[in-house]
Amino acid sequence: IPDLKLLDLFYRSCWVCFATDEDDRTAEWVRPCRCRGSTKWVHQACLQRWVDEKQRGNSTARVACPQCNAEYLIVFPKLGPVVYVLDLADRLISKACPFAAAGIMVGSIYWTAVTYGAVTVMQVVGHKEGLDVMERADPLFLLIGLPTIPVMLILGKMIRWEDYVLRLWRKYSNKLQILNSIFPGIGCPVPRIPAEANPLADHVSATRILCGALVFPTIATIVGKLMFSSVNSNLQRTILGGIAFVAIKGAFKVYFKQQQYLRQAHRKILNYPEQEEA
Repeated sequence: IPDLKLLDLFYRSCWVCFATDEDDRTAEWVRPCRCRGSTKWVHQACLQRWVDEKQRGNSTARVACPQCNAEYLIVFPKLGPVVYVLDLADRLISKACPFAAAGIMVGSIYWTAVTYGAVTVMQVVGHKEGLDVMERADPLFLLIGLPTIPVMLILGKMIRWEDYVLRLWRKYSNKLQILNSIFPGIGCPVPRIPAEANPLADHVSATRILCGALVFPTIATIVGKLMFSSVNSNLQRTILGGIAFVAIKGAFKVYFKQQQYLRQAHRKILNYPEQEEA
């Protein structure tokens, strides 16, 4: 057995660079795992480089042998008291930074929503009236109520009532002939039912919902001033403008989606054109 151990030492081969003792007699060798045979020995320098690649900058990450899955025993020189305190502070900061960043992001979104809610109140009710309402209101109510305004607008925008109306009209359009004169093609039979895309399937539709919801109070105010200028109350005028905008936009959207539906339902795939032989 001693002869075998001596023979093993003389014929060591690094499994990283495949060099032997004859190639570099000054290299430091190590057997870091349970492997036997050709993967038992490895250069200390080669294994250090390989561990660096696996750790990817995280010196505390655990690394195991790719063959026997034994974890490498990695030790570091003892640190001085100053370096130990600095290393401990660095680790604490590294662990706390993700939570701090998440808190800052949530806080930024919250105060942005509060600001948007306050601006919306002044825009809908009127600048002076809105300021008076918020000054008289309870601060806690404002901190809770104002951020819910953009949330409710976004949730309301996600309700696609036009699709439900369009489905009902397609189902009962034969009984209501007046719908065919308003929206041509609703009651016509179609050769096939086309597949409809999910409105939230892509990020573009999500951004449209977000932008449409946040711009809606401004549009409602403008439409209210244009169509209901005789109404004295800013709140009533804005509400009427919002209702009118939603109704008009919904009617155009129903017509547009129906035409797209018919176009998809009546599409055809042509035969491949045969090339004439020369």
